Amino acid sequence: MDAPPFHLSVKAHRTGEQPINHLMHQAVTRPELISLAAGLVDYDSLPVEAVRTCAASLLGDASSGQAALQYGTTEGLAELRDAMLGRLESLDGVTRAEMNLTTEQVVITTGSQQGLYLLAVAMLDPGDIVIASAPDYFVYTHALCSFAADVRSVPVDDDGMRIDELERLLEELASTGELERLKFIYVVSSFQNPTGISLSADRRARLVELARTYSRTRRILVIDDAAYRELRYDGPDTPSIKSYDRDNRYVALAMTFSKAFSPGMKTGCLMLPDELVKPVLWQKGNHDFGSQNLGQHLLYEAMRTGAYARQVERLIAVYRAKRDVMLEALDAHLSDIDGVRWVRPKGGLYVWLTLPTGWDAGPGSELFQRCLDKGVMYVPGAYAYAADGENPVPAHEIRLSFGVASRTAITEGVRRLGAAVREQAAGAPSTGASSTGGNVGSVTAP
Repeated sequence: MDAPPFHLSVKAHRTGEQPINHLMHQAVTRPELISLAAGLVDYDSLPVEAVRTCAASLLGDASSGQAALQYGTTEGLAELRDAMLGRLESLDGVTRAEMNLTTEQVVITTGSQQGLYLLAVAMLDPGDIVIASAPDYFVYTHALCSFAADVRSVPVDDDGMRIDELERLLEELASTGELERLKFIYVVSSFQNPTGISLSADRRARLVELARTYSRTRRILVIDDAAYRELRYDGPDTPSIKSYDRDNRYVALAMTFSKAFSPGMKTGCLMLPDELVKPVLWQKGNHDFGSQNLGQHLLYEAMRTGAYARQVERLIAVYRAKRDVMLEALDAHLSDIDGVRWVRPKGGLYVWLTLPTGWDAGPGSELFQRCLDKGVMYVPGAYAYAADGENPVPAHEIRLSFGVASRTAITEGVRRLGAAVREQAAGAPSTGASSTGGNVGSVTAP
């Protein structure tokens, strides 16, 4: 007799597989593929020697070794929280006192993804509204679906989320009586995944101002996801959105060691308004009683000795070179194809490629299959849009990553991609490809 099915929770039924899982599976099971899809980091630049030195120092002393191998606290290692706050002060040129921040408002998390998830657990009920960019970091926007959140989208341009459109949406929510359902506005502020575009300084200030203005009966939180901030290759830095929240009431900042040091350490942090600290810690206590303690001690040792700062500088040089290789390959293999353009990012790990309007680059498309047949893989841009039921999801965009592939593989992967695009153009795809707009080449991200 067959066993009856398990009765899963409503939340489990709302939770689908992350789209990136299929792409990762393809990359692992088909080693001949050149993956320009996964946002993994450069293998050769992982800080093996630096971590070995930190571990030897940490474990070479019985007292410090025992402390690192014991349970930690839910909020995380105090010294690491203080060091992270010091790092923010250095990056922003603003003191913690000026931001009304102390280590008590810093929570160490298991990667920034856990921090983002904990904020959703602590704040969202089914039907609550979240505002995000279009396109945006799809792993988080897909996760929000499991909370039955109503994700509303605001378009981006070369300066990031369009604040005029955000204000229009906020005013619309106020006029329809929905404003009290709005819980937070989510922004990847620097070198956004997936577009590589950064939110300009004036828009960062205006974003905080709008959150304050429209917090009428309930406070609206801005989540500043700064995962890629330290990977800047050109131009001056831009202060965090958090730095514009001088009374520490409207912005939560999520940071991570994954991109600028090592993803295997799986450690990030949240810097929170005081009223959110306990709700987040209570939820985190239900998850893990605190992120893994050994990694926190190792990361503090890396920050204390300067190994972390040296690794950041090393990665900037490595990724700048890899970005330039990808841009050169795009110029060589796609610049003469009508209607194809791309962002020239000043940081991060991604290049956003736009094909002619009407083309289909989605996961089930002819172009996607052409690329797989040629041995190259990308992330369909359609994944990066929340389906809001009102606006059609664009299918003619592609996210390329230069993080994990070697320089040689990047050049060859883009060549294969270019060949597939040319074949698609020559074959008059049934999706209605057009060449309107002419050859517009690339644009530079601020």
